[in-house]
Amino acid sequence: MAVVTGEVICTALERVLYGKPTAEALADEARRLGAQRVFLLVSSTLNEHTDEIDRIRAALGDRVAGVHHGIPPHGPRTAILQAAEQARACNADLVVTVGGGTLTDAGKIILICLKHGLREHDDLEPYHVYVNEQGAVIKPEFEGPDLRMIAVPTTLSGGEFNPLGGATDETRKLKQGYEHRLLVPVSVVLDPALTVHTPEWLWHSTGVRSLDHAMETLGSLQSNDYCDGIAESAIRLLTDGLSRVKRDPADLEARLRCQIGVWQSMIPVVAGVPMGASHAIGHVLGGTRDVPHGYTSCVMAPFVLRFNAPVNGVRQQRISAAFGQPDRSAAELADEFIRSLGMPRSLGEVGVSEHDLPLVAEYTMEDFWARTNPRTIATPDDVMEILRTAL
Repeated sequence: MAVVTGEVICTALERVLYGKPTAEALADEARRLGAQRVFLLVSSTLNEHTDEIDRIRAALGDRVAGVHHGIPPHGPRTAILQAAEQARACNADLVVTVGGGTLTDAGKIILICLKHGLREHDDLEPYHVYVNEQGAVIKPEFEGPDLRMIAVPTTLSGGEFNPLGGATDETRKLKQGYEHRLLVPVSVVLDPALTVHTPEWLWHSTGVRSLDHAMETLGSLQSNDYCDGIAESAIRLLTDGLSRVKRDPADLEARLRCQIGVWQSMIPVVAGVPMGASHAIGHVLGGTRDVPHGYTSCVMAPFVLRFNAPVNGVRQQRISAAFGQPDRSAAELADEFIRSLGMPRSLGEVGVSEHDLPLVAEYTMEDFWARTNPRTIATPDDVMEILRTAL
């Protein structure tokens, strides 16, 4: 029998610190990296309504060169360019993000802006991943950043482990990806105590987003034994951790369990396992219809599982087993679990109408993961088949 060949891609992430207070961890990492001019890109909520950012500033002391709070959801290019200009003005030698996935992605793209002198909206155009007319995914090659970043996530979307960052082209209302191995943070700090400030809906919805990473890994026809095993563990950690936090938001051990589950869910993604239609449609729903990042998977994941089942039904049995109920369908189990968290389960619930579907379907064909869905998606009509079931 022939030996299977393949590859697992590794990133430039150097270390993950977990369970340690954020301020202490960041001070230690800044010293380790020799950073003297730290630029903080932080959550507006944490900055304005808690003392968490003050603690970080105090711990870093005179290493803090600048602070910028708040990037709008889905990372509009203009907002990211404004933050990059502030980082440029203070001659930053390290970027630290403290907040959700949008801030994490913005930090990555700031690194590109600083390296290549990008200042205007259209300056970013040559750097994003795109799908050409032949349906091939094109990843522009460019010189990586000189600066690195540290990410302190407060949600469960997982971007802190990914060398891919997303930003929205405001002229087209289309979210696009930017990728380079040095865009991944040099360090990630997982502090469950910091996440108690995260709104419940945001915590659980982004948790489902990471659950979707693991489910689309196990559903992929291009995965491997290494990534499948990690994805199964991620599903077990996330379903247990999210259920426990739903019952008791103060359960820090359960919150850390969720964070470790997110880490595991992202390993296959960065290792090279392509995602599918749930993520592709989700990117478009976010950038085009302003649907919150986590909600896109809450709505789409079970419908995509059902759409793909005729092609990858045997692989989906591993998803069911990870949920602890191998005799039930993955789509049914995902739907039941998402509902148990109180999350939306239809496009109508997140403000998307039938009128919006043709544009969503058209833009989905421009997303690189539409082309790697287990069941072939060749035209917008294929996307429409999924979207109509989700209304």
